[in-house]
Amino acid sequence: MDFEIALQRYRHHLSFEKRLAGNTVKSYVLDLKQLGEYLQKKDVTQVNWLDLQGFLKSLPADTAARTVQRKVSAMKGLFRFLMKLQVLETNPTDEISAPGKVKSLPKTLSETEVEKLLSAPDPQTAFGLRDKAMIELLYASGLRVSELIQIQTPFIYFEPGYLVITGKGSKQRAVPFGQSARQWMQRYLGLGRPELAGKGAQTSNLFFLNKYGHGMSRQAFWQIIKKYALQAEIDRAKVSPHVIRHCFATHLLNHGSDLRSIQLMLGHENLSTTEIYTAVSRERLKSIHRDFHPLSR
Repeated sequence: MDFEIALQRYRHHLSFEKRLAGNTVKSYVLDLKQLGEYLQKKDVTQVNWLDLQGFLKSLPADTAARTVQRKVSAMKGLFRFLMKLQVLETNPTDEISAPGKVKSLPKTLSETEVEKLLSAPDPQTAFGLRDKAMIELLYASGLRVSELIQIQTPFIYFEPGYLVITGKGSKQRAVPFGQSARQWMQRYLGLGRPELAGKGAQTSNLFFLNKYGHGMSRQAFWQIIKKYALQAEIDRAKVSPHVIRHCFATHLLNHGSDLRSIQLMLGHENLSTTEIYTAVSRERLKSIHRDFHPLSR
């Protein structure tokens, strides 16, 4: 979504749905216009926490703390609004508190929780088989949900165990997946997908199909994964497609993977974007030390 369109919709929301005072709306809009100029009208779906940190760092050094806080509040409000509209997969302001500081680390699930989530779909049905294959592949590959739903069947190479996708910036990359994901994907391809393929959809190259035999939407998969979180008795607020992407990276790092390899698999342009997972891993080590070392308490 174009930043200017997003801002117009948010201004309408503030004025007519939240009924904020005119001066308050004006201040927020001016702050967000300044952000838009800094981002050079970047599409809102492409904005990440590093962009927002850069904007805050770009403010004059003598900017009052109160003014900075208002700008942070304006940004958080806009991106929360876009999350509610399901325009975004993840909220880039979750990790923003003040210039140059990271407020919180990416949310992740434990390996046990991921196993419970993977076990939730019923593979005896076509829909359950599809959902099982999707979640298995998501965790096995760290794909973005937009990449997951756009997978083309001819670009899945089962024998060597990788697929080719087109990610952000129309850049292609090869993404590996493991034996478990391959098993469920092949089972879905042989048993589930033919049942979901509606009349006239048999020629579609999209791998994952909805009940009409067409491609799935991000919003549909978002709801699917929330449903299985509820079934698995995992806090639904902790689970989203992007959280599974975080789990992929964090669990790889915990088991000894190097950061550069994770960067390539995630499709991050800059290593600095991937480095946040080292902090997640450090937090896990601290937690283990605190819980199990005899002198840690």
